[in-house]
Amino acid sequence: MAAVEPSVKLPQKRFYRQRAHSNPIADHNFDYPVHPDAYDWSQLYPSIGDRQVEFADIGCGYGGFLVTLGETYPDKLALGMEIRVKVSDYVMDRIQALRSLHAGKYENIACIRTNAMKYLPNFFRKHQLEKLFFLYPDPHFKKAKHKWRIINSTLLSEYAYVLRPGGKIYTVTDVRDLHDWMCKHIEEHPCFDRIPEAEISEDILAPKLLDSSEEGQKVTRNSGDKFMAIFRRV
Repeated sequence: MAAVEPSVKLPQKRFYRQRAHSNPIADHNFDYPVHPDAYDWSQLYPSIGDRQVEFADIGCGYGGFLVTLGETYPDKLALGMEIRVKVSDYVMDRIQALRSLHAGKYENIACIRTNAMKYLPNFFRKHQLEKLFFLYPDPHFKKAKHKWRIINSTLLSEYAYVLRPGGKIYTVTDVRDLHDWMCKHIEEHPCFDRIPEAEISEDILAPKLLDSSEEGQKVTRNSGDKFMAIFRRV
């Protein structure tokens, strides 16, 4: 008699809890390619073929928006990049469970544990990406730690390198000070223009940005404010 396969269940976040903050400047033990072409993307995307990653969710958290992104764009490859060990483990297990539960689906999303502040050009070629997402990033409230913020002048030049002309940066936060900081720095960078509100309303992702992620849902439960801005690579 053939053995019965155990039922596949989605992972439970309570087994993957980790503190919300991580020092992105500290030395972590990461594996990363010396060049994007040296990375074996087929280990993440079983049916990648000749396609390449076009969406990157930086600091993807528990993967709620990443899953939504994969469902919204089934023909595009999206990568979640998360620095925290247990959180990235959860997303990887979540994607694997979704693939097992829904044959042929969710093969267009994946997650890796890495530090996007250091290794983004190691994974993506010049002008490879169409969309970059920074949803509810760590605000690093103390002034001495503002250099740890994921949006700053130096890093924006790296984002401009991997983002194709016409590509977009999406930012969402529940912290007004951080929203103002991100907008100021991106608007001052010569490679980006802010997209007006009228055009944002036409973006299919705009309504999904605020509540698809677990962090966004928590802000909603707490009746918090949400601030969104979208910028185009010129």
